[in-house]
Amino acid sequence: MSEVKIAAETRSEFGKGAARRIRRDSKVPGVLYGHGSDPIHLTLPGHELLLALRTPNVLISLDIDGKSNELAIPKSVVRDPIKGYLEHVDLLLVKRGEKVTVEVPVHAEGELAPGGNLLEHVLNALPVEAEATHIPQAVTVSVEGLEAGASVLAKDITLPSGVTLAVDEDAVVLQVLAAQAEEAESGEGEAEEAAEA
Repeated sequence: MSEVKIAAETRSEFGKGAARRIRRDSKVPGVLYGHGSDPIHLTLPGHELLLALRTPNVLISLDIDGKSNELAIPKSVVRDPIKGYLEHVDLLLVKRGEKVTVEVPVHAEGELAPGGNLLEHVLNALPVEAEATHIPQAVTVSVEGLEAGASVLAKDITLPSGVTLAVDEDAVVLQVLAAQAEEAESGEGEAEEAAEA
């Protein structure tokens, strides 16, 4: 996993007015917390942070006021619902070698068995425990040839070395559904025609 270096500044102003001023300067207010330490209120560069957050569970190396260097992962990101810009970010302080629990995106690959079946993602992200500096960006699951009624459980997914499940191993991650909606509608129509005759 790659580290992204971001220069951050501590902030002493709080509230909506202060947050608006920070955003006007193309920056994002944030909070760094964890390890029982007092939360540190930060101002982060908006564009650099936006680029970093494109990678799920990105490891951020924070240069705070040019004095201290801390490692963090994003815990909560608030975006404007209409314009999509970052409004606020909560960062979790981590240390090298420390295990953290995160959600890793699940990607399906391969073709389902013929017949117009549908693949349902019951879990879009799989909760796992991994070392903070070795969090996988995603897990890939093969659905090649799966037929209606088949499902992929958490224990069926191959995880990278050092990564363990943080969810019940029998939890359904993906399932294959039979495409029945159109057939059911046409079958109802035929039954109504027969009843009218």
